[in-house]
Amino acid sequence: MSHIQIDQLFKTYSGSPPVRALENIHLDIAPGEFVALLGPSGCGKSTLLNIIASFEQPTSGTLTVGGQTIQTPGPDRGVVFQEAALFPWLTVWENIVFGPKAQGLPAAAYESRAEEMLAIMGLKDFRNHLPIQLSGGMRQRVGIARVLTLGSKVLLMDEPFGALDAQTRLTMQELLLSVWDKLKPTIIFVTHDIDEALFLADKIYVMSARPGRMETVIDTHLARPRDIEMTATAQFNEMKLQILKTIRAH
Repeated sequence: MSHIQIDQLFKTYSGSPPVRALENIHLDIAPGEFVALLGPSGCGKSTLLNIIASFEQPTSGTLTVGGQTIQTPGPDRGVVFQEAALFPWLTVWENIVFGPKAQGLPAAAYESRAEEMLAIMGLKDFRNHLPIQLSGGMRQRVGIARVLTLGSKVLLMDEPFGALDAQTRLTMQELLLSVWDKLKPTIIFVTHDIDEALFLADKIYVMSARPGRMETVIDTHLARPRDIEMTATAQFNEMKLQILKTIRAH
């Protein structure tokens, strides 16, 4: 199971003077939960995501996934960055299967899942394309499919739609909700966009400016499945105002 627990986590970078990036972070994320980390630029959202991925280590504190203390990266936690970071010389299909293939797994162990992810992400007609032949949104679809093909139960998403235009961004948000509804991975989604956090997440952790602290946790209680019409409801806009007030107060 992918229950994620973080307790009393601090992160300080050495220097003159030292920089305190995160301070006394507590998180408790249930398996299959969709969580957003929301806060201003530089508040430590990406640092926290990197610690969960084990790309960085905390200065102090504990991190467990499924009850196990985590200190090294693993395929159980897949990362989707703002840029898709695809291999430009590989096709869509070759990028998607790169992870399990590099692990030495036999094709029979991953090809059917890769085909499923190709279909779910709407990439079947693009399997033989190179990344340069794809739009930014399509490249991000490949990046997500690659992580899902690894069988990752936790998706760590670092502003994956931040570089996309507004229309493509909304399309990708709707697609991600569809993927989450089908597969129910645990998702931790970093964003500084309040509308995006509300539209996607079950729970929003609002972080302060550096050093990053958890100022408040908001359960959205918005019905699923979600659609664009929901963003025009009174409930949605009342919660948006609540979050704006919380961020401005700190």
